[in-house]
Amino acid sequence: MTDTLPKVTFKRVMLKISGEALMGDQGYGLHPPTVQRIAREVKSVHDLGVEICMVIGGGNIFRGLQGSAQGMERTTADYMGMLATVMNALAMQSALEELDIHTRVISAITMNEVAEPYIRRRAVRHLEKKRVCIFAAGTGNPYFTTDTAATLRANEMACEAIFKGTKVDGVYDKDPAKHDDAKRYDTVSYDDVLQKRLGVMDASAIALARDNNLPIIVFSLDEPGGFRGILAGQGTYTRVQG
Repeated sequence: MTDTLPKVTFKRVMLKISGEALMGDQGYGLHPPTVQRIAREVKSVHDLGVEICMVIGGGNIFRGLQGSAQGMERTTADYMGMLATVMNALAMQSALEELDIHTRVISAITMNEVAEPYIRRRAVRHLEKKRVCIFAAGTGNPYFTTDTAATLRANEMACEAIFKGTKVDGVYDKDPAKHDDAKRYDTVSYDDVLQKRLGVMDASAIALARDNNLPIIVFSLDEPGGFRGILAGQGTYTRVQG
């Protein structure tokens, strides 16, 4: 067998994806073929021996900010959004386990029948045993996004980087969907992301990453093999760092 595995640059990483990434071309909810495609991407990286954490947003089902904007009390709306992330996490767990990847859904809100409670040492042990850990229900607190939850858990799990899967292949100075002259950054500092409001993650997530010197790698989740390629030092992406 001549096919050798590429040398990877990270041992443990956090993959953050939006709930909208699971919709496919639909306007709402889960698109099972899309969930399965992303699961295959995760498996391809898992097969390299990389330990993987995941955080998935809930915007494909319910977005707390939109709910509060329509008159719902903000705290209640945010808790509903957290429950949406649990649904997405269970869907991803199912897709990964169909590929024989042992997976644990770990919820910041206690719901023992469907997910484990968050206990840091137990989660670290799952990673050491090469299980994929999907952290659900955000931080368990309203007013914090899943971006902040991903950064918090990445720090707690001692991840070496956050991989932010988006619809574009990096961070641009303006929206590439609206501006043909948008320029992509190869690297950009945390402070520039905050000052220029580049929209990588919300401000609290960027500040938490900066304070702990945790790089954020922004790449396209729509690019087949993109996640695995970047871990092997290839592909197109933007690195947010100090």
